[in-house]
This record gives sequence, structure tokens and C-alpha cells, in this order.
Amino acid sequence: MTEVPFPPLSKESPRAEGILATWFVSDGAAVSADQLIAEVQVDKVSADVVAPVAGVIRLLVAEEAVVAQGSPIARIEESD
Repeated sequence: MTEVPFPPLSKESPRAEGILATWFVSDGAAVSADQLIAEVQVDKVSADVVAPVAGVIRLLVAEEAVVAQGSPIARIEESD
């Protein structure tokens, strides 16, 4: 199982909170490595989140939720 963290976007405060703006996949969906899965925002900076590995994704955070940078937002159960 691979965790997908909220990426660090604020260099001044690496544990600052951000918002998970949008999921581009559904819970339980199959994803491929490097597939775009979410968009996150910290202050006025946004970033795309891609799947680090292929497998089945389990979403841990709802859209519009406030999340600390570095915290897991999803887990991917890797394909065999």
C-alpha cells in the first residue's frame, strides 16, 4: 500500500494547511502511475497531484477538506 501525501506548497511553513480542491478519480477506481488524481491549494497556489504507483485508490479526504501539508490524502493498493 502506498500513501499519497498532500504536497508541500508553502516553503515558509511546510506544515501549513491547504485545501483538497478536487478529486479527479472516485474511491475504489483503478489508477495508473503518473495519472492526475487531484488538485490541491495552499493560499493562492494550486498544484496537481499524480498517482505515484498503479493500483486501486482509496480516498482518505473529502473535497474542500482542510489538510496539513504532508498528511496522507489517499492510499493506493498496488496492482500485482
